[in-house]
Amino acid sequence: MALFNTVGILGKQRDPRAAKSLRAIAEYLLSRQGEYGFHNLLASAGHAEALHDTGVELLPAAELATRCDLAIVVGGDGTLLSAGRLLAPRRVPILGVNQGRLGFLVDVRPENVTQVLDAVFRGESIREERLILEARVYSSGSSAPLMAINDVVVRNLEAIRMLEFETWLGCFRDSAGGDAANTFSTHCDWEFISQHRADGMIVSTPTGSTAYALSGGGPVMHPSLTAIAMVPICPHTLSDRPIVVPATRPIRIVMHGDSNGASVTCDGQINQPLGAGDCLEITTSPHRLLLLHPQNHSYFTLLRDKLHWGRAPAANDDGLG
Repeated sequence: MALFNTVGILGKQRDPRAAKSLRAIAEYLLSRQGEYGFHNLLASAGHAEALHDTGVELLPAAELATRCDLAIVVGGDGTLLSAGRLLAPRRVPILGVNQGRLGFLVDVRPENVTQVLDAVFRGESIREERLILEARVYSSGSSAPLMAINDVVVRNLEAIRMLEFETWLGCFRDSAGGDAANTFSTHCDWEFISQHRADGMIVSTPTGSTAYALSGGGPVMHPSLTAIAMVPICPHTLSDRPIVVPATRPIRIVMHGDSNGASVTCDGQINQPLGAGDCLEITTSPHRLLLLHPQNHSYFTLLRDKLHWGRAPAANDDGLG
């Protein structure tokens, strides 16, 4: 019995390297279709030029996400984040092929992709679930939920100017508090954390702890943790340090003062403006990002490789060392 019936392939747009890899993957999958046992191979319509003569069915990415039960994403971490927000609500597992720079999420090297595909279709892979955040803005009403795999960031996009805001940590009074259709305040008691003057605030998942939050001095969090890091961006008070809170409790950020130019950004890809008095509430999503890794995958090997941990200093030719 086939593990997957419909396979979707997506990649970074307008990138010749990604297009080349997408074509090679499509041709390899079609050549092994009888052995792998899948019925359909789909690709994002944005790759029509690279795949037009392969026989792969082309369709919009949003529709592809509703039909496939395995997705192969080619590009960098940003490409996977964008695809992941489409695929997570459908619980579609993702295999990421790295044609970007760092590649914390897309961890399969292009030269290894055929061996990894063979293993995945034999059922020899590691399946991992990652935490996702949802954010809502409350002003005169509530916004639609914004999904974030890496982080939710409050900052000023128009000027280098400090923002003033409060942070609160919620505690649900009953199970109804998890219902995203209701405002959290209906079901939540709130514990005041602090008043901040800073360039902004990063609210990060463990997945995002090696992204913007790490640059802001936040901790590296193992992806299996059910926790959220709150990392102030260039705070006016130097003792205003990052904290880690339970992901089971929602977070509230209330804007004060002159908030012109302030916005909330999810994964660096989705923006919504914020004004004085607006309230941003963040909770964990009921959806999870599902990733497939090769069986030799190790998170700490990835950290050592990408962050250059544990390496000896380069040879010093200046005669001083």
